[in-house]
Amino acid sequence: MTPEPAPYWTPSQLAERSGLKVSALHFYEREGLIFSVRTAGNQRRYPRDTARRLAFIRAAVRVGVPLAAVRAALDTLPSGRTPTAADWARLSEGWRAELDDRIATLTRLRDDLGSCIRCGCLSLERCALFNPGDGYGARHPGGNALMEVRE
Repeated sequence: MTPEPAPYWTPSQLAERSGLKVSALHFYEREGLIFSVRTAGNQRRYPRDTARRLAFIRAAVRVGVPLAAVRAALDTLPSGRTPTAADWARLSEGWRAELDDRIATLTRLRDDLGSCIRCGCLSLERCALFNPGDGYGARHPGGNALMEVRE
């Protein structure tokens, strides 16, 4: 008979399992993204399902979701429950529009920046090719044509 796995992991066990450093676990805990319990000797122990919660956090951060948005999403789950696949689908759908905007902006930067660097002036005030007569500046004071959201 196989013994039942321990319900809690030490920080080093969770770090090994998640691929994160112990300092990252402590950071996520300070940020309210994960939690631990304390032993009688005041040592941290993490519930085993924290590994799944960390996978959720890492996936969200990897696609560009800020930690504050991840925390807010996790706070919508009952009693700090670990996200399920259905939770991920629901929460990630809420991030889709922002990520699409970010992708469009990065694509524009990639495509437009090369042309700007080739000309050498790097000035929106003097650039005859992309901003003749600083027309953009007149229409959008303090704006940046490379960061503009285009419809």
